[in-house]
Amino acid sequence: MEIATAGLQDVPELLGLINGAYRGEGAKKGWTTEADLLDGTRTDSALLEKLISDVNGTILKFVDDQNRIIGCVNLQKHGLKLYLGMLTVSPELQGGGIGKKMLAAAIDYASQHQCYAIYMTVISVRHELIAWYERHGYKKTGEKKPFPVGPAFGIQKQPLEMVVMEREVQ
Repeated sequence: MEIATAGLQDVPELLGLINGAYRGEGAKKGWTTEADLLDGTRTDSALLEKLISDVNGTILKFVDDQNRIIGCVNLQKHGLKLYLGMLTVSPELQGGGIGKKMLAAAIDYASQHQCYAIYMTVISVRHELIAWYERHGYKKTGEKKPFPVGPAFGIQKQPLEMVVMEREVQ
């Protein structure tokens, strides 16, 4: 198992992993599902291609011994901070330490790119996920943002907002 930089050839596999882990019935096998909060897809090929091609960021992939992508994270540099998004682990493998390894890889990436902090947005009603990030050094900043509107982000089943979380890179 290893963590590597995703390329454009990985988009179809990443798309299946991310959408399958966040939305739909299959996502309910894991504890990070958004299926009860949102319908529709989590992302699309165009966005993944854009993120992979962005000179200010990358998508890291976690591959198993058969070279299947079982985890990923989107990292985008914004000034001296690194945005972390779409942290994804295959629902069947959640709870096995892959997410922790992806967070550690994000810290390494931030250090290599001279970022002093990593920040993210999390749906405010995802209390168990917020608590998991807090156990890994992230803190709520007090800032809240509206949930993005549009089919690219999913169809809300209830009103949602995002909380901003951040941790220092050491």
